[in-house]
Amino acid sequence: MVMSVLEEMRIRSLGVIDDAVVELSPGFTAVTGETGAGKTMVVTSLGLLLGGRADPALVRIGAKNAVVEGRISVPDGASAVLRAEEAGAELDDGVLLISRTVSAEGRSRAHLGGRSVPVGLLAELADDLVAVHGQTDQQGLLKLSRQRQALDRYAGDAVAVPLVKYAGAYRRLRAISTELDEITTRARERAQEADMLRFGLDEIAAVEPRAGEDVELAAEAERLGHAEALASAATAAHGALAGNPEDPEGIDATTLVAGAHRALEAVRSHDAALGALAGRIGEIGILLGDVAGELAGYADDLDADPLRLAAVEERRAALTALTRKYGEDVGAVLTWAEQGVARLLELDGDDDRLGELTAERDALRAELGGLAQALTDARTEAAERFAAAVTAELASLAMPHARVSFEIRQTEDPEGVEVGGRPVSYGPAGVDEVELLLAPHPGAPPRPIAKGASGGELSRVMLAVEVVFAGTDPVPTYLFDEVDAGVGGKAAVEIGRRLAKLARSAQVVVVTHLPQVAAFADRQLLVEKTNDGSVTRSGVKVLEGEERVRELSRMLAGQEDSETARAHAEELLATARADR
Repeated sequence: MVMSVLEEMRIRSLGVIDDAVVELSPGFTAVTGETGAGKTMVVTSLGLLLGGRADPALVRIGAKNAVVEGRISVPDGASAVLRAEEAGAELDDGVLLISRTVSAEGRSRAHLGGRSVPVGLLAELADDLVAVHGQTDQQGLLKLSRQRQALDRYAGDAVAVPLVKYAGAYRRLRAISTELDEITTRARERAQEADMLRFGLDEIAAVEPRAGEDVELAAEAERLGHAEALASAATAAHGALAGNPEDPEGIDATTLVAGAHRALEAVRSHDAALGALAGRIGEIGILLGDVAGELAGYADDLDADPLRLAAVEERRAALTALTRKYGEDVGAVLTWAEQGVARLLELDGDDDRLGELTAERDALRAELGGLAQALTDARTEAAERFAAAVTAELASLAMPHARVSFEIRQTEDPEGVEVGGRPVSYGPAGVDEVELLLAPHPGAPPRPIAKGASGGELSRVMLAVEVVFAGTDPVPTYLFDEVDAGVGGKAAVEIGRRLAKLARSAQVVVVTHLPQVAAFADRQLLVEKTNDGSVTRSGVKVLEGEERVRELSRMLAGQEDSETARAHAEELLATARADR
């Protein structure tokens, strides 16, 4: 099967590393060197490439920024390739180029396949490409939440499928519970709001405003307030157009236009242009007559009744009282009333809503209890298989009598959901507290690994867990930072042997200080400082033949030229070759 391989990393101005290239290969690669030489910077660099937190303190003193570049060969069709291409990244002949820059001021930039991308995208790709394990991961394994996550990951769909259903029901229950709390805790506020709405709606209903009524009344009030002036103007205008009966000798516009029309009408047959003008004057005469008639009607109909004016002003005052409270005009008041009715129906329906929500909440709690029981059953079944597989791995890691088991328990809670006939507390991942137990030797009671495992035992438990995952949920590359901490002797040999076995199906990179582990590597890289305390390009090199023997001798006895150490180093290499 073609898998992803981390081929190379270039590290510049990161910690003690000035400028170095780490060349990796498929199989098992061991990274060794003196304490403080910068071996851990390999893990730190990969963490940055995979979206880890950028710490400006990592930038080498005197440098503006630290840069890590990586080359990962990825097979066609891999999910990482598809996700990268969605982000606009381009592959270079099947190789994905990743770059991360961290400035001394704390700014961070990420590039993927030549395209600037969010750092979070690198973290997404990491899930499919590399599993990084260091001392912090061992401590993380002590957390109950991480132990439950590990079990769920091992169980696969048996837990994942009911967990999705459970999570959906859990979110719905939380939403309903929140709404119920709001209705009950804000009952007084809602009652006050309802009373205010009823008062306002009653006040508006008493006035019964019509849309546009305020505009109509304003116009009418203006007309009534100036009725005498309007009537006088209309009468004068009518007299000018149609004549005044009291002044029969007066000249009016209608008479003058009629005279002009008669003068032209007599000769219009002799010239078409003059005939057209005669027609237009005739139209003017008709229009003057119509306007004069309307002016006469306006003057006759104009009501100067002061009682009507008082009634109009009184109505306007009532509408103004509404617009001061509920809107800038009558239209806005009517809109407020419409919305108020809808809100009042909502508030008045709280009692019915309360009953509906309570019934739905109770049904969801019962459903959640059933789903939680299914999760518990699936976890219990998976825990037996997982514990047996990890126990078998520990036997291969010089812990032949150790036994691993899981305790799956629930905490009673009167406000919880009912599982197994009793109410228990629940959360977004179910009702189970999952704890990994270790009995290191026969007769020892199983104890939580946080209390019952030494540093060396915890390292081996973590490795065993990861090896079991490799058989069920593999990733292409594993990087371990001193997974052999606290281990020595035979246990160290067994860890090296088990890592070599894991490397048959994945790329394994191990930062180690143990020669027993390094001897099993297919390739050994040495990280060493120059005289000025930095690691340069020549400070990371592949060890072969005599150089590798010398490094193993140094790791064994602190003396590269010790004959005893050399013999032991050669024996370790021979044992590892024979085992492979």
